[in-house]
Amino acid sequence: MLDRSEIGKRGYLHEDYRLFHLRDCRAVKLDYHYHEFDKLVFHIEGRTEYNIEGKSYPLQPMDVLLVSRNMIHLPVIDSSRSYERMVLWINRDFLSRSSREDADLTSCFALAAQRDQYLYRPQGEARERYRALFGRIKEASGSEAFGARLLADTYVLQLMIALNRDLRAPAADNAAACRFDPKMEEVTHYIREHLQEQLSIDRLAGTFYLSRYYLMHRFKAAYGCTVHQYIQQKRLQTAAEMIRQGVPVLKAAEEAGFGDYSVFLRAFRAAYGCSPRTLGARP
Repeated sequence: MLDRSEIGKRGYLHEDYRLFHLRDCRAVKLDYHYHEFDKLVFHIEGRTEYNIEGKSYPLQPMDVLLVSRNMIHLPVIDSSRSYERMVLWINRDFLSRSSREDADLTSCFALAAQRDQYLYRPQGEARERYRALFGRIKEASGSEAFGARLLADTYVLQLMIALNRDLRAPAADNAAACRFDPKMEEVTHYIREHLQEQLSIDRLAGTFYLSRYYLMHRFKAAYGCTVHQYIQQKRLQTAAEMIRQGVPVLKAAEEAGFGDYSVFLRAFRAAYGCSPRTLGARP
């Protein structure tokens, strides 16, 4: 069972999206966590590194960070400087409903995952364009004028269209802007490709020619959680996604790598606060 004090779900989104404009002038203590919604972080000022699935991104002003749902992440904040950012939580269903056959608004998150690169660093005029779009969403979301919510919807869609277009440009590859542990990235890739199999520390250590202690210590340093916690979390997220897509609960649990259905049920309820059948029944 996961230690929820080390890694767990944070925040609930019951609407289509929610924007936060945050400024901190003191230390903010956060743990590694994940969301069931997608998130965009527009960095304005401060000295902050964002750790996403073992990669560390030192942020610069006007950077846009794409945190896909279920990605394990943690901001590391230098409390000696003010940290200002705009954070947009987005419901994946809203993006899917607003997409068209030739314009899938969720594809920017898929592209980031495919590249394993979650930072977009706008250049030139694009920097102010993103600042303006986030600002318009904030202004419209806080207004009670006629059509304000509808106007905010259009700004969110404009932002997502711009981001999807810009990420397809060759200049959007910012691979040099992150730091990571190549060996631990190999380990996590192996874990994700073999979730259905028995994944013990001994097997992983033997596969990558590492000692048990070295693997556990190095993995915890890179990801902020134990190897077992990471495997359990990825299996739960995989099963939840399959259940949402209509896969029967028992089959989803088996294909995600849970050999004991009762263990799966307990872990699922602890992670999602409901039974897997309830999740599958949600529209």
